Order: sequence, then structure tokens, then C-alpha cells
Amino acid sequence: MEKDNNIKEIPFTNIDGIKVGHAQDIEAGTGCTVIICEEGATAGVDVRGGSPGTRETDLLNPQNLVDKIHAVMLSGGSAFGLDAASGVMKYLEERGIGFDVQITKVPIVCSAVLFDLTVGDYRVRPDFNMGYEACKNATNEECPNGNVGAGTGATIGKFLGMERAMKGGLGSYAIQIGHLKVGAIVAVNALGDIIDPDTGKILAGLLDEEGKKLIGTENIMAAKYSEKKNIFSGNTTIGVIATNGIFTKSEANKLASMAHNGYARTIRPAHSIFDGDTIFTIATGKVEADINVVGFLAARAVERAVINAIRSAESAYGLKAYRDLF
Repeated sequence: MEKDNNIKEIPFTNIDGIKVGHAQDIEAGTGCTVIICEEGATAGVDVRGGSPGTRETDLLNPQNLVDKIHAVMLSGGSAFGLDAASGVMKYLEERGIGFDVQITKVPIVCSAVLFDLTVGDYRVRPDFNMGYEACKNATNEECPNGNVGAGTGATIGKFLGMERAMKGGLGSYAIQIGHLKVGAIVAVNALGDIIDPDTGKILAGLLDEEGKKLIGTENIMAAKYSEKKNIFSGNTTIGVIATNGIFTKSEANKLASMAHNGYARTIRPAHSIFDGDTIFTIATGKVEADINVVGFLAARAVERAVINAIRSAESAYGLKAYRDLF
């Protein structure tokens, strides 16, 4: 997208009604990131990867009752990490936030997890307490990128094992046009490589045996096409699109689908059977907007969030980061 004087970059947390909080265990190599919308937001989801770990995605089907959610939890820990969403529910219920069922309010908390058990200490995973802590840390201040929250233990380029992989991370990006705001926050933990969509250059991913050169995951996979190897060694990129646009549940689901173009442009391969690639949409309903415009802006925001995650990541757990390779 060419630069336009009417388009400006903003912090992801500048989107109306959004707060973001992180909690992590740096030594153990895992963490979680919560995106809170206290007033509720219309939401949708699109799960494209073949190995997802999710919570409350069926609820986002337009034919089902509840039309607003109150938080999305992005978490490490594989399926164990889904427990972090329970801490979010506790935090929100204590503050009277949720779907009114007369005797209490039930917070609607969606979640997706990534597999980071292969770094740090696999016995430590985001849990109830870490999810609650992330909520306590939630703010509308600018969101940090890199080795934080759900990106703490994230890695990329794992087709030939962790010894040839690189460090992934958490990234965010948002833009404003007039009163419309669209942004993305993504935890990048892909099987494949990360590509600069503007140049087609591989930025980070699968390394050669010396750990000094990028050799291209798709090239190696193609050369080994006859080997049906199990490479479930720690994958999945998960993220959230947020906008202050006014949309229905059906439209929010379509926006999540359109936003996956951002994965396709920056991750090769994307949506593999060994990834659980998932994107949620949350729309806080402040501004009338064309779904087609917000759709391509969402894809662009995902692109930049993925790139920001990789460029902000720091070497850790014996894995090189982009900044130390180039």
C-alpha cells in the first residue's frame, strides 16, 4: 500500500475501547497476551491451520446467540495454555463485565494457543494466574513488541529441527484513516520462514548447518516431498484484528478471513497441517466503514505486525534473532 497523507500509523492500543496486557515467564520461555474490550465487541474468527488450539470459536458462528465478546487471550503453552483464559474470566467477572445471565455476568473470552514447549521449561505454561496477571497489566499505552507475552517462546523455521530454527515474537501495527482505525497484534511462531512482502526477501527462518545463512523452508520441503515426516515440533501463528468499525458477526468473520492474506504474504508456507494459524476479529462499533476497505487494511496490518515481531525479537534459548543474523 502506497503512503498517503491521510493514512497514519498509530499504536494498536489507540483503537477505541481496546486494552492490551502481557504476562510471561522469561526463564521458562512462555507467556500470554490479552486483548480486552470492556464494553464488548462484535467478533469473528477464521482458523486456517491444521493443528489449532482454540476456545469459544463456535460461539462466533453468526447463527449462535452471543453477539459480543469481552476479551481474546493469545497464549503459549500449547493446549495447556487455554487455562489462561479462565484467569481473564475471573478478572472481568470481578469488575462486572460480561454477558448478563441475571445472577452474574459471564465474560465471553475467546482464546488461541501456540506451541512453545520446546524452549525454556516445558513444565511451565500460561495458567489461570498468568492470565489474571496479564489482565492486571492491561493498558491502553503503546504495546511492546518482540520477546513479550505470547511471543516470549515463539520460534520460526523449524522444518529441520530446533537447532536450525530462529526466534519469533509478538508484533503489532495499526493505522488510522480519518476516524477509522484498523490494527493487528500477532504472535509469530511459524513452521516456515518470514518474508518481506515488499521485496520478497526471506528475513528469518530455516538456517543452514552453520547457522549463518537462510536456506528457504519451501525449498527444503520441496526437495523432500516424498518424506512424510512428522514436524509437529512447535508451530502456529495466532493474532487479533481490531477495528473501531461497525460490523455484524458475519462481517467480522469475513474480516478475519480477509486478514489471513497478511499471513500468506509474510509466512512461507502458511496454513500448513502442522500450524494452527488463527485470526480473531474484534470490532468496537464506533465508525461506519466499508468491509472491503477494512479487509485489505487488516491484511496490511497483519503483514506489518508479523514483520515487526521478527525485527523486534531478541536472541534467546539458544536461537538467533533477525537482528543478530543481519
